[in-house]
Amino acid sequence: MTVRPAGRRSPPHEVRIVGGQWKRSKLAVLDRPGLRPTPDRVRETLFNWLGQDLTGWRVLDAFAGSGALGFEAASRGAAEVTLLERERDLVRLLRQAQQRLEAAALRIQQADALAWMAQAAKGSFHLVLLDPPFEAGLSGPALAAAAPLVAPGGWLYLESAEAAPPPPGFSLHRQLRAGAVHAHLMLRDR
Repeated sequence: MTVRPAGRRSPPHEVRIVGGQWKRSKLAVLDRPGLRPTPDRVRETLFNWLGQDLTGWRVLDAFAGSGALGFEAASRGAAEVTLLERERDLVRLLRQAQQRLEAAALRIQQADALAWMAQAAKGSFHLVLLDPPFEAGLSGPALAAAAPLVAPGGWLYLESAEAAPPPPGFSLHRQLRAGAVHAHLMLRDR
């Protein structure tokens, strides 16, 4: 086990955007417990399922972390992408990447995702992306909070440590398992 001196942090790792206008651009990823960016292969599969063009979509990335999912959506033409992240250092990195890429469609907010979603307008997003920390046990509460935010015919995506059933009013459209990640794409009834 490596022990770091107090006050020092390891240099950030990186994750790359796999498609759209910022394809191959990199996002910094801090070494944080529970921070597990969505693997490239899983993101590529998700956006293949959705179709590559998200032009005009309103998207919520509720547990942004590295921002990989939200930046992918913006890279593929989403009109507005709201990224929610609780940790100040992660918000700072997200804003740095936003400035570097001149990502005007992104709205980055330092917020608790569950509290924010409880106050958000119902039916206001075409796509809600959920990737809460696995060990926090937030998959169920996150699905319950996010479901009302999805517009009829819209999409709800969840990454979790185990398979999860869709909330009422949604059907499971696609799912995959990649290592420890269970990815679920759910479609809201019209």
